[in-house]
Amino acid sequence: MSVPTVTLQGGETMPIVGFGTGGLDGGSLDDAIHTAVEAGYTRLDTAEGYGNEATIGDAVAEYDRDDLFLASKVLPSNLAYEAVLEACEASLERLGTDYLDLYLIHWPNPAVSLRETLSAMATLREEGLIRSVGVSNFSAYQLSCAQHISDVPIAVNQIEFHPWRQRPSLVDYCQETDVVVDAAAPLARTELFEDASVQTLAETYDRTPAQVVLRWALENDVTVIPHSSAPEHIRENLALFDWELTDEDCQRLDELDRDHSVYNLSPTDWTDDTFGISR
Repeated sequence: MSVPTVTLQGGETMPIVGFGTGGLDGGSLDDAIHTAVEAGYTRLDTAEGYGNEATIGDAVAEYDRDDLFLASKVLPSNLAYEAVLEACEASLERLGTDYLDLYLIHWPNPAVSLRETLSAMATLREEGLIRSVGVSNFSAYQLSCAQHISDVPIAVNQIEFHPWRQRPSLVDYCQETDVVVDAAAPLARTELFEDASVQTLAETYDRTPAQVVLRWALENDVTVIPHSSAPEHIRENLALFDWELTDEDCQRLDELDRDHSVYNLSPTDWTDDTFGISR
């Protein structure tokens, strides 16, 4: 199966559906990567904070690197200039590759100059170690600041996005400025599967709840990175391109927005070690 792509600022292309790996590791991740690649996924999303880059590197070693789109993220505690360079090089080593197709700031960190972080990103891109720069969990204001000071295009903003948390003003700003919105937790970590409207639409279309929600995101011009360790779900989550939702049914999902977050880590919980702001 060939997955459609979107062209990022800077000219690179990215598959609109990727395979997320957060929370997966070990043998289950190795098996999942092989299932995903064989099913047609070419975009694999990870982060140094997931602790699974080495496992992914081992799993993809048998595939042609040029056929894959690898994305990773730098921890908020590693956003100083030299720390970004070191973190990227460590991620490359663990993944067994010479470059990343996309490198993202995992969370903004108010204790580190954004200009310093983006300067490091520009250096990495100039040296060919990364091809596109992205951010994750950035508000519209934070993204606009990054765009204003960055010497390289901000191609992607990876955010929590699903029918229960649609964030229309942020999504609109991203799309107006040609930043791809990439949905992390696009299935609300399966909580959405119990929603009556989602279940009804799944029955109507003879699709899974996951497929309905993922198709809705794509029809909103939002890319997605679902993840699963179950082979049947991995394959199902890619079966999105030979059907579509009606405008009326998309509207039914639009009406589910309640600004409900399924993330456990709040971006304002600065005491977490992830941000490196200890007192």
